[in-house]
Amino acid sequence: MFLSDLKPGQKAIIQTPVQEVSVKLFEMGCLPGEAITMLYAAPFNDPICFEVQGTKIAMRQAVAQVIPIKLTDEQ
Repeated sequence: MFLSDLKPGQKAIIQTPVQEVSVKLFEMGCLPGEAITMLYAAPFNDPICFEVQGTKIAMRQAVAQVIPIKLTDEQ
């Protein structure tokens, strides 16, 4: 499962990226093991707004499609 698969309100844990992810995402807090929540998406699901480490971030769907996640029990 990938970040792009989350629905609004769902929470997940970021897993180790399969592909190289930009340093900018790491700087925004998208680190392996970090909790992330999908908040909402723009029309056509691009970009998508997430909350990570108490900060709202937006990312393109193409980037969210390469970041693997594990759903949490807490919703």
